[in-house]
Amino acid sequence: MLDKNQRYISRLTRDTYALILAGGKGSRLHELTEWRAKPSVYFGGKFRIIDFPLSNCVNSGIKKIGVATQYKAHSLIKHLVRGWSHVNVNMGEFVDVLPASQRTSDHWYAGTADAIYQNIDIIRAHNPKYVLVLSGDHIYKMDYGEMLAYHVESGADMTVSCMEVPIEEAAGAYGVMTVDDQFRIQRFDEKPANPTPLPQTPDMTLASMGNYVFNTEFLFEQLIKDADNQDSEHDFGKNIIPSIIKSHKVYAFPFREPGGKRAYWRDVGTLDAFWEANMELISVVPELNLYDEKWPILTYQLQQPPAKFVLNESDRVGMATDSMVSGGCVISGARLNRSLLFSDVTVHSYSLVEDSVVLPEVDIGRHCHIRKAIIDRGVHIPPNTNIGIDKEEDIARGFRVTDKGVTLVTAEMLGQKIHYTR
Repeated sequence: MLDKNQRYISRLTRDTYALILAGGKGSRLHELTEWRAKPSVYFGGKFRIIDFPLSNCVNSGIKKIGVATQYKAHSLIKHLVRGWSHVNVNMGEFVDVLPASQRTSDHWYAGTADAIYQNIDIIRAHNPKYVLVLSGDHIYKMDYGEMLAYHVESGADMTVSCMEVPIEEAAGAYGVMTVDDQFRIQRFDEKPANPTPLPQTPDMTLASMGNYVFNTEFLFEQLIKDADNQDSEHDFGKNIIPSIIKSHKVYAFPFREPGGKRAYWRDVGTLDAFWEANMELISVVPELNLYDEKWPILTYQLQQPPAKFVLNESDRVGMATDSMVSGGCVISGARLNRSLLFSDVTVHSYSLVEDSVVLPEVDIGRHCHIRKAIIDRGVHIPPNTNIGIDKEEDIARGFRVTDKGVTLVTAEMLGQKIHYTR
């Protein structure tokens, strides 16, 4: 039986409409988002980034969900239609795709606030008491019910989820805030070069996670006011939050593990961050537990046969160590070490793949050596190819090499035209 607190939170989640902002380009991921929006980028062997906020909603009991799309959304929309149509429509549950469709003007989404303003009529039709606005491009597991309860009990008009983040990481990347002893926000700066340090830990700052709870009518009032302001960029961090913190109750909700430990949250917005977050998953006890039956990460994937490792000859052994290998993969007389393979990857004989993230449908020919690389979907690596071994050679071949030595290879870099071009 549910206890009183669980019933209280379940009432709050039933009265909540979640809107996930998933139209971002993710330009710092370079060619990895050339043909897909950042929330549609693959992660963790079988998931997409968008699966994490969606799974958080469902696991939290929030099942009235809109996903606002814009930049190169075909891959994302296809994933949503195939993987997230299992909710019970007869019980008022849904995951709606909200493409930029010029509902209120003749322009596309101009900012995070405008993306919601242009869908006010859709939100209003569901008559929620609260609106939960979520970023669609972060990796984490979070019970939004706790944030909703915090919002209601504090009497807030708006609540911003936040985390303690190293100052050097937050500089120029995140909105940061200053709060009082009750966590009421006193100041909010969007991506400052010099974030305000926390008094007790001067090397850390309080950063916004891009997740907000609003009382619905208050949200509508602020969106309409912002839409009428021709000088606004129509963004929550740049415009709305700074404009209301003096006159309204705007609180920060600290996202922490039980006991106060800093929670897991990753912005995989750069190639290095994307590679590192995937590599963390293959450790013996990773911070992000994908095997947690109490908080499953849901997704869509094709029905595939198990991964297969074949050949056991003296110089040709199909094997993997400290790796994650998805269904449909065939490791034929090749070796994997500290690598993460998505579905339908084939690695042929005598090849070695180390410290790498290999996206779906990649074929790696014989006698290849790949180290510390990201291989994009559908790439065919020719036999005898070395990647991540000689930086200058990789750059000369048109591969992208990051400051931390991660090499990105896409089909186009190898002259393989898997996307239509004229």
